[in-house]
Amino acid sequence: MKTIIFFLSVTILAGCSMRDTVNIDEMTTTQAYDLSDKDGDGVIEARERCNDTAQGAGTDNYGCGKIKAINERKELSILFPNDSAYIAPEYYPQIEEVAVFLQQYPTTKVTIEGHTSRTGTYERNLVLSQERADAVTAVLAERFGIDRNRLTAKGYGSSNPVVLERTPEAEIRNRRVVAEVTGDDTATDMKWTIYSVDDNTQ
Repeated sequence: MKTIIFFLSVTILAGCSMRDTVNIDEMTTTQAYDLSDKDGDGVIEARERCNDTAQGAGTDNYGCGKIKAINERKELSILFPNDSAYIAPEYYPQIEEVAVFLQQYPTTKVTIEGHTSRTGTYERNLVLSQERADAVTAVLAERFGIDRNRLTAKGYGSSNPVVLERTPEAEIRNRRVVAEVTGDDTATDMKWTIYSVDDNTQ
């Protein structure tokens, strides 16, 4: 009797397993969600809401690029002759970089700050720093076509030295012009990658 029950059990189980067997060639599956990343921003298409994000931009969970307000500050390495606001043409490429940035973001404005060394009187340095700032804004307007309404020149004289020493080398560094760009435009906030260091050193 036990033998008969055993064989019946084996037969029933074998039948069940045969019914559950499916030929793999007959199976078809459909992917419910698009898991590709067509724009390469690290967000799958099923979640993507912004397909035109700039390459390399930081993104939120939906692939939309993050933006930041523009507030750029650039020191121009213009060496002015002593007691002069003359800008040699060799320094125009630095000023052109500011102009290109302003052209890229048309609602931005720039303040050109003029600074002098601490040699000479306070009054003369104040005038000289203003003349140097005015000279840079003139190049931006006349040579590179930037609207003068977007340009402000401000002389600080010798009141904001970057080097406190009184050596000739220190005073050369204190004799400088700084461009500070601000505005209502926004720029894409680029994310850091392992290649960012190389990009900054080129």
